[in-house]
Amino acid sequence: MVHRVVVTGMGVVSPVGQTAESYWSSLTQGTCGIATATLADPEKLNQKVVAEVKNFDPLKHFEERMIPTLDRVSQFAVVAAREAIANAKISFDDPELSNRTATIIGTGAGGQITQEESYKRLFRENATRVYPLTIPKAMVNAPISQVSMYCGLRGPAFAVSSACASATHAIGLAFQMVRSGAVTCALTGGTEATITHGTIRGWEALRVMSPDLCRPFSKDRRGMIIGEGAAVIVLETLEHAQKRGAKILGEIVGFGMSADAKDITNPDEGGMIRAIKSALSDARLNPQDVQYINAHGTGTMANDVAETNAIKGAFGAHALKLAISSTKSMVGHALGAAGGLEMVACLMAVKDEIVPPTINYLGPDPACDLDYVPNEARKLKIDAAMSNSFAFGGLNAVMVVKRFS
Repeated sequence: MVHRVVVTGMGVVSPVGQTAESYWSSLTQGTCGIATATLADPEKLNQKVVAEVKNFDPLKHFEERMIPTLDRVSQFAVVAAREAIANAKISFDDPELSNRTATIIGTGAGGQITQEESYKRLFRENATRVYPLTIPKAMVNAPISQVSMYCGLRGPAFAVSSACASATHAIGLAFQMVRSGAVTCALTGGTEATITHGTIRGWEALRVMSPDLCRPFSKDRRGMIIGEGAAVIVLETLEHAQKRGAKILGEIVGFGMSADAKDITNPDEGGMIRAIKSALSDARLNPQDVQYINAHGTGTMANDVAETNAIKGAFGAHALKLAISSTKSMVGHALGAAGGLEMVACLMAVKDEIVPPTINYLGPDPACDLDYVPNEARKLKIDAAMSNSFAFGGLNAVMVVKRFS
């Protein structure tokens, strides 16, 4: 049996809000979360600006004795998951439901802060040992394991790690499991916390970073900005959601994937087109049925041109009628968490009939000639929206969501 899959809860930790509501409010207001780094020493970096989750206090969310067991990436995931569950007004105390609820969360790097602290001890301080729980804190599956434990979820649980497409791949796999009936519910999304000296140095070496702001699709754009955060949503079969009287926030209807099989860093519009078309086919929608795309939109020269061409290639003449925006202009590129943050933005755009803007936009680039909703949010009736994630390694993932009816 094929089930309809609905979203009943969402939780967010982001540079512009530490709840789903505050995050969405900030996006619609065009709030920029980019500022000088505090988690890494900007005096020792060329890249001085990032999009941090500011003033995040783990003591507000965890017992003090537990904090040393949780890397920041896991803290974000658990906080977002708890909010999503509370937002959905769902309980997993029933063992049967707990056993039939999946935990599938994407992260590109796992506990990078824990790793960096360990290396500092070993190589700078000449310590002979590191914290005993270094591996359980740093492993890529740590956030997923912590969410399953803190939330009492005993069904299938695993991490998805595919760079910038991690969260979207995770949500897509969770969607497929719920749709097929393999599980009844799923907690899914993404989490990332990689703002460390070593990680930023690595990004600096790629020469794709902007020294000031992120300006996706704009003329005079200068690159991407690293961000962090988490976003988790609750998926349920429609039958289960209706049976318990849940408030339905939206419906996921399609998922598409592809691999470029060309280059480890340079994007390929052909792979993007295949993923977009696959998602539309899975959703049983025609291109003209979509009104809004939350673009991958990193602000780099290569990505923005490739994505623009891919949208034209997949949507044809309808591309000129689409509202397209990149919320990375406000929250930076949260890597493995990006697709989760952008899925929440898509769902809220459909629900509230508001397209968040692409801020910091200075004017059109001749190679990026679509409607990128520059600088100000826009009221728009949206029946279907798309979220794009195109990762290093040529790994592409696309989701389609619809207004529930």
